[in-house]
Amino acid sequence: MPELDNLNPNRPNLCSSLRWKGLFYTATEKDPDVQPSNSGYFWCLHSQTCLGPDGGLAEPGECDKPTRGCHKGEVPLA
Repeated sequence: MPELDNLNPNRPNLCSSLRWKGLFYTATEKDPDVQPSNSGYFWCLHSQTCLGPDGGLAEPGECDKPTRGCHKGEVPLA
């Protein structure tokens, strides 16, 4: 399924501004008091939404393109 491949975070050349919501919670059970989020699994560090500064989707399949104007490149690991 191509749309699921677009969410694969193991792509090379991901933008360093891409963030994944799974980094901030560890709950394995749904809380019935919390409304589900429909804003996507990923967001951009700069826009703080599921859209990048250029208005395109913030997801691995879109944020691995260095031709995208807002692409920041990978952060080198120490």
